[in-house]
Amino acid sequence: MGKKLKSDALLMLTALIWGTSFVAQKEGMDLLGPLAFNGIRTLIGAIVLIPVILLFSKKDDSKSPEERKAENKTLIIGGVCCGLALCLAGNVQQIGIFYTSVSHSGFITALYVVIVPILGLFLKKRVPFIMWCCVIASAIGLYLLCIPASGFGHVNKGDIIILLCAVLFAVHILIIDYFSPKVDGTKMSCIQFFIAGILSLILMGPVDSALGFDLPTLTAVTGSWLPLLYSGVLSCGVAYTLQIVAQKDADPTVASMILCLESVFALIAGMIILREMMSPREVIGCVLMFAAIVVANLPTKQPNVIKQD
Repeated sequence: MGKKLKSDALLMLTALIWGTSFVAQKEGMDLLGPLAFNGIRTLIGAIVLIPVILLFSKKDDSKSPEERKAENKTLIIGGVCCGLALCLAGNVQQIGIFYTSVSHSGFITALYVVIVPILGLFLKKRVPFIMWCCVIASAIGLYLLCIPASGFGHVNKGDIIILLCAVLFAVHILIIDYFSPKVDGTKMSCIQFFIAGILSLILMGPVDSALGFDLPTLTAVTGSWLPLLYSGVLSCGVAYTLQIVAQKDADPTVASMILCLESVFALIAGMIILREMMSPREVIGCVLMFAAIVVANLPTKQPNVIKQD
């Protein structure tokens, strides 16, 4: 198997894991509150990345002690900033998934790809004309997917929450875009997972209680072991590592196209595992949104979109 074919296969597996992870996140809230589940699974992801760091990280002896100290400081600041953003975005997503379907969650979350360059306007980054077309197409698709024929009065609040999550993930991406060229991406990701996980567990008492969930018990945690391990080990740890390894030999455009399939895999997993069904109107909305996401991933001078789940 050639390097490019192997990398494409690994990226396809990455998209499959991320897409099906929406099912695990949905099922995980049968016994655990959103923040409890997200906090535990994110900490699992951080722990899984530790051996990855030890395996792939290389010490650069060409740097002086002062340069390494400055880099470590930037690494910590970047990890904390990304962790704060991930904590907010991830928990909003988890709350939204509780109220809406896996298929809706997958497609609406993926809109962060379109939102990133729009937010880039505030950073004085030019938005190409084609990107505005993507925004319009995704807006129409979002309308068809989320707004029932009966009108706005019957909008699912979970869809609105997930749309907010997409905006927050776009902010998270912009923070990553700023720090990632300066530090080791795997180390920063590990730090952000630890920060997000710890903060989630600190906040789970008041937030989960307000949403009607009890504080997690050992029985609840052990009873949710499969969704926790799937979304923690595979989605956070393994899939992120596969992305790093695969993108070394993959064409960036092809890589982004394959990773777009995450939303499609979420839809398929929701239909097969959770027996979720979609109306023709919703299917057309998904097609429009997917087309906008794919076109938005075509090479432009927009910020690099780096997935952090």
